Amino acid sequence: MYRSISMDEFQQKQKKENINIIDVREADEFAADHIPGAVNTPLSEFAQHLSKIDKNKENYIICLTGARSSVASDYLGNNGYTVTNVMGGMSAWRGDIE
Repeated sequence: MYRSISMDEFQQKQKKENINIIDVREADEFAADHIPGAVNTPLSEFAQHLSKIDKNKENYIICLTGARSSVASDYLGNNGYTVTNVMGGMSAWRGDIE
């Protein structure tokens, strides 16, 4: 189980708090642009990197449009992680990028 928030909600939260952001796009997409502080964990390699995701914190999952992040959020939520899917993904992001 997971919840979803709009990009506007996410950006407001991200401005106020230091949050865990997991970008599930492929490495080349992440390298091209990403939200500062985001950690790249490609969906295609997800199962191999679960140990790097903190089960005790809320994790915000992002991709390009929200499709891959919803798959990742569903998987994590069903495995006991606290996750929030960011709807719209990087295509809706209007903040700084690295």
